Amino acid sequence: MAEGIGDPPCKGRLMNAPLRLDVRDGVTRAKLNRPERGNALDGETVEHLIDALEQASTNGTRAFVIQGEGRHFCTGFDIPEDGSDDATLLHRFIRIEMLLQSVYRAPFVTIAVAQGRAFGAGADLFLACDRRAATADAKFCFPGAGFGILLGTRRLVARVGSDEARRLVRTGAVIDAAKAIDISLANLLLDPSGVEEMIAAEAVVSIESNTMAALQHATATVDDDAALVDLVRSAAKPGLAARVASYRARVKAARQ
Repeated sequence: MAEGIGDPPCKGRLMNAPLRLDVRDGVTRAKLNRPERGNALDGETVEHLIDALEQASTNGTRAFVIQGEGRHFCTGFDIPEDGSDDATLLHRFIRIEMLLQSVYRAPFVTIAVAQGRAFGAGADLFLACDRRAATADAKFCFPGAGFGILLGTRRLVARVGSDEARRLVRTGAVIDAAKAIDISLANLLLDPSGVEEMIAAEAVVSIESNTMAALQHATATVDDDAALVDLVRSAAKPGLAARVASYRARVKAARQ
């Protein structure tokens, strides 16, 4: 079954759905489908991903695959051009954190395949997955501290260690796929031609779903409540919208 979440069964609109789903043979594929925005996470896409993960927990999914359409996996938080207030932005960040927690604790294998940019919330989405495959052109960056946000930091520490996590967040450095493998941010360097073979291999799960859920719980090292507190505290200082807008202006100027 293939579908675009939130759309009626109309081929034209399916192609334009912000998240495209394909569910078959125990594998749920979720493809971010906003290539014109670098697959940046807007509110609609986040809610569709949360819904898709909930559906996957009841439909026999053994592997949940997240990919991005076009050049980039996901370029991060979709910063609105027309402005938003502090409360709206805080709610959006909280929903992204809830999405990341759902991925990290999912009762099935979660797989991310990153090409191009995996920046900000996109990098957080990538590292929340069990199997983190990067193509040779993939690049990763955690710039959230640039506008005062700590999103996904505890999961970053769990993957790469506290020293490396502090450096990545403090500097906002862009690292390539080879470096990502070296520090365990990614755990597989993959040629695009090998994606299907890798997914098929990872979908072979020899334990039943309840045991899989227990295994995921037993091996998770991140305190979800503490991660949420970190985020809310970092965003609670008045002026969040202004900080986000300032960051967007700096990025835009640097690109020009």
